[in-house]
Amino acid sequence: MKRIFSIVVVMSFLASCGGGDRGQLVGVKGNDFHPEKPYGMTLVPGGSFIMGKSDDDVAGQKNAPTKTVTVSSFYMDETEITNSEYRQFVNWVRDSIVRQRLAEEAEFAGGGGAQGGGGNNGGSIQDFAFKGAANNNNNNGGGANGANSNQTPYQQYSIHYDPTNQSLNWDPEILWETADYPDEPYVRVMDEIFLPPEQSYNGERLMDVTKFKYSYKYMDIEAAARSQGNRKDYIIKEEVEVYPDTTVWIKDFNYSYNEPMHNDYFSHAAYDEYPVVGVSWKQAKAFCDWRTLYHNGYRKEKGLGNVRVYRLPLEAEWEYAARGGLEGATYPWGGPYSKNDRGCFLANFKPLRGDYAADQALYTVEAESFEPNEYNLYNMSGNVSEWVNSSYSPDSYQFYSSMNPSVNDKKNKRKVVRGGSWKDVAYFLQVSTRDYEYSDSARSYIGFRTVQDYSGNSGDVQLNQPPQ
Repeated sequence: MKRIFSIVVVMSFLASCGGGDRGQLVGVKGNDFHPEKPYGMTLVPGGSFIMGKSDDDVAGQKNAPTKTVTVSSFYMDETEITNSEYRQFVNWVRDSIVRQRLAEEAEFAGGGGAQGGGGNNGGSIQDFAFKGAANNNNNNGGGANGANSNQTPYQQYSIHYDPTNQSLNWDPEILWETADYPDEPYVRVMDEIFLPPEQSYNGERLMDVTKFKYSYKYMDIEAAARSQGNRKDYIIKEEVEVYPDTTVWIKDFNYSYNEPMHNDYFSHAAYDEYPVVGVSWKQAKAFCDWRTLYHNGYRKEKGLGNVRVYRLPLEAEWEYAARGGLEGATYPWGGPYSKNDRGCFLANFKPLRGDYAADQALYTVEAESFEPNEYNLYNMSGNVSEWVNSSYSPDSYQFYSSMNPSVNDKKNKRKVVRGGSWKDVAYFLQVSTRDYEYSDSARSYIGFRTVQDYSGNSGDVQLNQPPQ
């Protein structure tokens, strides 16, 4: 027995030497990684700066005393997230929900798996059946093959094909016109998505946007790291209605005619490149999760590793980026004035005691308007205020860390907004001015932009790569 054991040990040792490492400690390499600039983003090189009011606190807020802090390098969107970009998120959620309902109805009607794309000419609801449905007969009740019908698609099914499991079928195009509906089960599903006739007018058939919900999970890493409890206790589930609140154009202003903005701002092509508004802090967070999911889905199909998550910027990151490398500046362009040497306003805000038109804009302007700062970031002051991933506390500057400071109290629903907007006076455009709004509130003057952590040295990045 002892001799046999020795032979096994020798054979194992010889096998380990066959790996090409010649018995040396070479480490285990991870996936091949090269930093890539995400499409539409710019690299903000990390560094230290003096955060807070560098001049007089004319409003007497006393909530931003100066403090030297350091932030790591990160990518940031060059512009605020636009209506067009946010609409991509909304449409993806809408299509996911429709495809799941069609697949569930196909299962209920007795269909098998999807037929590899199906097509819509002379097809049926079976064209939208779950991919892999024929390979999975484990029905545990509640929806299609054990799926809970109250779950949104990304909770239960992968958006990409997995032959060992069911996944949504994205091959056939969704038929939106009633004349194109292929069969009665398809009609039943679509009738659930649209509002009933009594809630529509002017001959339009409107969708019930309250059904467009995005569901995702994340872990409260900070709470988990400070405790020794069960991991599952720190996994948090969120479900968020993603469609912007277009009524903010009415509710934010009394005795003001803003119906055209309510009707057209998010949906009309004329406003595609304008910043999205009417989005709460929670909706902005959901967008970040989806953007990560969407990007990683493509990379998985290409056999590439995951990207680092997209997220809202920390308050310190936002101010550091807004300053554009200018120490002690009042505005992203320096200052202390809001006009250039030719008398032109440098941002979209409410100048001259309420003369909205003086800066050539009544409401918002295109996200890529005015001159960018030294980091190539547009409208860090004015146009729309921006959500950041920090809770508001008047004295937070007194106790936060000097390295990547972050104050995000889960119980504090007041979230910081920065930059000022089209309806604000110049004071709120100052890079050091702090303001807040409640996380579940949406406004006609608050939007957001996203960031992504950077790995590596700034000089390693090729800044002119195509979208990945």
